[in-house]
Amino acid sequence: MVETKKPTKDVNRQEPHTLFEASRRILLAAIGTISLAQEEAEEFIDRLVEKGEIAEKDGRQLMKELIEKRKTHRREIAVDINNRLKDTLAHMNMPTRDDIDELSKKISELTKIVEELKKNRE
Repeated sequence: MVETKKPTKDVNRQEPHTLFEASRRILLAAIGTISLAQEEAEEFIDRLVEKGEIAEKDGRQLMKELIEKRKTHRREIAVDINNRLKDTLAHMNMPTRDDIDELSKKISELTKIVEELKKNRE
């Protein structure tokens, strides 16, 4: 009889958190939409220049303005997303990276004190 191996589950591998995965998918969709919108805007401006409805210089200026507005908007969105994630984590009562770092620092300090007390007892 041939033994078949059952696939072993990697206990160190964690499934992605549902909220994280949903946020990731939304962000990827937004990035794709923004990219598509920029391409459409570039094509539209190129057509206007080709038709002579706007000067090439004006077309370049318009694209430059569009890119600057997109960068500004992207920064605003990043700040908004960051704030929303912080609020969500706070609402879920999940520790932040700063909380964990602070606790690690306190543990290190306490470990040093314990080691000192052990040395003094000996």
